[in-house]
Amino acid sequence: MSGSHVLVLGATGYIGGRLTPRLLAAGHRIRVLVRSPDKLHDVPWAPEVEIVRGDLNDPASLAGAFADIEVVYYLVHSMGSSAEFVETERRGAMNVVAAARSSGVSRIVYLGGLHPATSELSAHLRSRTQVGQILVGSGIPTMVLQAGVVIGSGSASFEMIRHLTNRLPVMTTPRWVNNRIQPIAVRDVLYYLIAAADAPLPRSRSYDIGGPDVLRYGDMMKVYAQVAGLANRRIVVLPVLTPRLAGLWIGLVTPIPTGLGRALIESLHNDAVMVEHGIDEVIPPPADGLTSYRDAVRLALRRIERGEVETTWANASPVGAPSDPLPSDPAWAGEVVYTDERSKVCEADPRTLWQVVESIGGENGWYSFPLAWAVRGWLDRLVGGVGLSRGRRDARRLQTGDALDFWRVEKIERGTLLRLRAEMRAPGGAWLEWRVCPGDAGTARLDQRAIFFPRGIAGRVYWYAILPFHGVIFKGMVNNITGTAARRHPDGS
Repeated sequence: MSGSHVLVLGATGYIGGRLTPRLLAAGHRIRVLVRSPDKLHDVPWAPEVEIVRGDLNDPASLAGAFADIEVVYYLVHSMGSSAEFVETERRGAMNVVAAARSSGVSRIVYLGGLHPATSELSAHLRSRTQVGQILVGSGIPTMVLQAGVVIGSGSASFEMIRHLTNRLPVMTTPRWVNNRIQPIAVRDVLYYLIAAADAPLPRSRSYDIGGPDVLRYGDMMKVYAQVAGLANRRIVVLPVLTPRLAGLWIGLVTPIPTGLGRALIESLHNDAVMVEHGIDEVIPPPADGLTSYRDAVRLALRRIERGEVETTWANASPVGAPSDPLPSDPAWAGEVVYTDERSKVCEADPRTLWQVVESIGGENGWYSFPLAWAVRGWLDRLVGGVGLSRGRRDARRLQTGDALDFWRVEKIERGTLLRLRAEMRAPGGAWLEWRVCPGDAGTARLDQRAIFFPRGIAGRVYWYAILPFHGVIFKGMVNNITGTAARRHPDGS
């Protein structure tokens, strides 16, 4: 079935964002269904695919997306972001089945979770299992690939291991640290997914996939420390550390939000190892063999060091749609909106100034009052927010939908406009925006705007409480951005 017409559901996610360009390279024609097409605005492979707006929970939006499709990749899954997520995912799977049947789809490929044959599964794993069962029972030839902990640059599981091990020489962990895990490198997950498009499929069923190593979770952290050149880590098991408490701890120590951390922890309550190897009968292992855990860690760290992280868990978990209106738009007319607007001419050309603007955040910092930003980040973490520790995917380049500390890139017009939407906990919506405009005689002007739309009295109190800091933070930001650009300019000192 080489050169199939393929529909990818979840192309903006961690796996889907990596799979789509590889399917293109394999010769397939690709259509992607996404809720927010703007998120793919800057993705290199976007011009080579057909992009359709739709939502799995809106059946009317699916008909056109499934037309003439041969293979559907189902890569959509939340991590328990709401109390109703299991039912929401069940409905989404049923809608996909209905659309696939009516369009004559030849095959469905689904990536589920590796789990033991037990009814005592976390809500996260139960949901994944339920979706797989719905697809297998659809009457459409279906291959369900069940993977455990995925190791790769930017994966939530790897980032949890990385930050816990980097920051804690001595770790207190729940009892699940001694459970057996069979991790798999993201490159091997992609290998199986690509091969699944035309692999022989005697009948619809699930297949376990995993790497060559079976380890205890504690051993995974110790091996990571060895590969990263860290001192040996000590692990202290605390039986009383509940998933909720562990999730809060993960939220404070790592970039992983508390809710996501809890979902990851709950999925580790059982052993996650392959119980059957039927996959070898339909998709043989890679010619060079499956990637060891140690090598997967080494490859992930190398990509992070080089700034070559293709996708991350953070960019796959947006809060707020990029298409939502700004408070300056007509839809907000009559509402209370607070703004802080500043402009400054820069003795550098627009290109140099833009490079500084686009590199903001993460390890590059925010160009003003670092202590204030750090304190705001820690306060956000304490109340369950994302904080500043997500950093940025690439040190130099941003794209729509990227997570940037406790902001997200809502809109980018490269060279002229960068707009960020706040994802920190606050009693209102907040945006931060920069525009780079050409000036006279090769100079440039930076227009900076901070926007806050308060929710109720609490929002108004919040704005006025932090107002004294604006003169320092926002004035310093516009001055330091333009000053940095002037120093980088060929004519600068």
